Amino acid sequence: MSGIIGKKLGMSSVFDAQGDLIPVTVIQAGPCKIVAVRKKDKDGYEALQLGFGDRKEKNISKPVLGQFKKNELKPTHVLREFRFPAGTEFKIGDELKVDLFKEGEKIKVRSKSKGKGFQGVMKRHGFGGVGGTTHGQSDRLRAPGSIGASSYPSRVFKGTRMAGRKGYGNVTVSNLSVIKVLPEQNLILVKGAVPGAINSYVELIKP
Repeated sequence: MSGIIGKKLGMSSVFDAQGDLIPVTVIQAGPCKIVAVRKKDKDGYEALQLGFGDRKEKNISKPVLGQFKKNELKPTHVLREFRFPAGTEFKIGDELKVDLFKEGEKIKVRSKSKGKGFQGVMKRHGFGGVGGTTHGQSDRLRAPGSIGASSYPSRVFKGTRMAGRKGYGNVTVSNLSVIKVLPEQNLILVKGAVPGAINSYVELIKP
């Protein structure tokens, strides 16, 4: 399993060879600098730590900044680790680009979903609502209804579905097709929608 970091730019559409219109998500993928190399004898596993996007030194913690200065690299906005096949040789400072992917292959995309804020049970869990529209029930249309019994057990069970914050969680979408790779612009066109808002950072993973 290997991959790189990218930024979601938005959605568009392209025509395939048969003339069918395909919805695609445009992602700026890389170039990603190799910031650290994890080795089995030292770290217990093999992986590459990649950095993507520029960041000012004043906005980064001193331990992480020290890692960049030690390796003579500019600070990056995002750091992620990816496993790579054993036997592949990389060194700190190398760049991984979008040509890591090929047109037609299947990939996974991981990102933070859009945050919806504090929502009620109908939007968050799909409740149907309670009560009717007459007989003084107009204030109960979107209410959750009963959340527990009375005298026993005299408490609300953990995990009961109620109102709360919705979205902004890690979401992974598998089996997305790579429609086109544009190495000159560091762009990749992925069929369909990927999680996250525009300009959010995503992980492109080769299964």
